[in-house]
Amino acid sequence: MTKMLEKVVIANRGEIALRILRACKEMGIRTVAVYSKADRDLLHVRLADESVCIGPAASKDSYLNIPALISAAEVTDAQGIHPGYGFLAENADFADAVESSGFTFIGPRAESIRLMGNKVSAIEAMKKAGVPTVPGSGGPVTEENAIAVAKKIGYPIIIKAAAGGGGRGMRVVHTESALLNSLFVTRSEAKAAFSDDTVYMEKFLEHPRHVEIQVIGDGKGKAIHLGDRDCSLQRRHQKVVEEAPAPHIPEKIRAKVAESCVKACEQMKYRGAGTFEFLYENEQFYFIEMNTRVQVEHPVTELVTGVDIIKEQLLVASGKGLSVTQKDIVIRGHAIECRINAEDPKKFIPCPGKINYYHAPGGPGIRMDSHIYSGYSVPPNYDSLIGKLIAYGPSRDVAFSRMRNALDEIVVDGIKTNIPLHRDEIMRDANFAKGGVDIHYLEKKLGL
Repeated sequence: MTKMLEKVVIANRGEIALRILRACKEMGIRTVAVYSKADRDLLHVRLADESVCIGPAASKDSYLNIPALISAAEVTDAQGIHPGYGFLAENADFADAVESSGFTFIGPRAESIRLMGNKVSAIEAMKKAGVPTVPGSGGPVTEENAIAVAKKIGYPIIIKAAAGGGGRGMRVVHTESALLNSLFVTRSEAKAAFSDDTVYMEKFLEHPRHVEIQVIGDGKGKAIHLGDRDCSLQRRHQKVVEEAPAPHIPEKIRAKVAESCVKACEQMKYRGAGTFEFLYENEQFYFIEMNTRVQVEHPVTELVTGVDIIKEQLLVASGKGLSVTQKDIVIRGHAIECRINAEDPKKFIPCPGKINYYHAPGGPGIRMDSHIYSGYSVPPNYDSLIGKLIAYGPSRDVAFSRMRNALDEIVVDGIKTNIPLHRDEIMRDANFAKGGVDIHYLEKKLGL
């Protein structure tokens, strides 16, 4: 009988590190917190069974330092390493290093990360599995074939870096006269940002929504989906608000695309949690990428399905398989999440500093995933995310009402946050309340 992991290194920081720690504690798994010198006061570091300092504040010398993370597992006799999201979570070399060092990587196999990390190979794999994709080049684009490929797809088109992510390495082209220069600039940016100048081309959708499907695979050929999420409210390709399920999508269309994602996972024997991201327009889904990790927005899916995604990751990594089947998954109610960032709500500039007073909201259906506390100092070295406020209700209207109440209650004193943006601009926006706004809506509303 497969034995459950007994001790896990949490190779991350902030709210996701605390989230993983809590799941481990519920399952009787001992935890090792790793931290940089700037993060010694993080809450999960205080709560973990053991902690190891892995370097100075700079990410490259700490959270991105693979030898230091492996050493932390060695000196504490840990068995597994959970990467969370960001940092090394989708780094195939890290997954390889963890496994080759004799530890369990709590995530997909390295080959899955590599396959889905390259946008060109990912699209080809999805086509073979029957997942709907955006009309595109079907491979790398160069100066020699760009004009012919663009004519076949039809303008406007978007040029994307094959190794890109986070909204970088993209350029929209509306006319043939602008194509070659845009191609040159995008390839140069891709080379500088990702050390890979490979780019590809897709049809540019004018008013799409961003809808994603949550999946979990057992690594042995079985997989399930946990429904979808709408993540269309974005700024500079960064998600601001997410909700589950995605509103106003016909059930037959929703079910068909989810089934295709499960099929793709089964074909590649996908292990652990993952997310298929799509653009959705005119009742059509178009695959854009797969994130081979747990998502920031996973709580909304947990609330509408009752499935603990982190626990499922730990079960699969231990070789025990999934605790639920597809028949067990029933979507009940609605959940919405607001990302709370330490930033100026108008200028969107990060605002690190000391939190003098923090009060978390409460009430029915309210969940706050955050690592902050009164007296905590937000360091300037990392992402500005300081928490996720999630509201659940039996209907979308109730979830929204609860979120508005929670945003009125929450207090983060001492630093600027984007709470006013959520409270005054987003949650009281009539069009967003109706559901179905596109990915450009928030930026247009804010005049960005």
